[in-house]
Amino acid sequence: MKKLKVYEYAKCGTCVKAKKFLEKNKITFEPVGIVETPPTKTELKKMLSYLKDRGEKINKLFNTSGVLYKEMKLSSKISDMSETELIDLLSQHGKLIKRPFLLLDNDGVVGFKEEEWKEKVL
Repeated sequence: MKKLKVYEYAKCGTCVKAKKFLEKNKITFEPVGIVETPPTKTELKKMLSYLKDRGEKINKLFNTSGVLYKEMKLSSKISDMSETELIDLLSQHGKLIKRPFLLLDNDGVVGFKEEEWKEKVL
């Protein structure tokens, strides 16, 4: 398996848990600062495709508890925006993206739930 790329935010407790899980299981990964280097539009579209395959909506990509999300009042705007506009917004503002963000060759995960990550990476 190639090295995993994990988009994360150093001050995010959930990201720290995910990294500890990977290290404990001796899984090589490349941490990428999600604020400095957000996922590309292509990566976001790929993740969205995997989420849709599981019956999820684009809202799952958003860090709804984040300060920026609240400051931009996105909860009342998302439903009126196109998928393209939302992908553009996410690609420009890493703090809007739910993290950690793990994109695999055939799947992807946002957030960290140990059971889900075990299923995907072990």
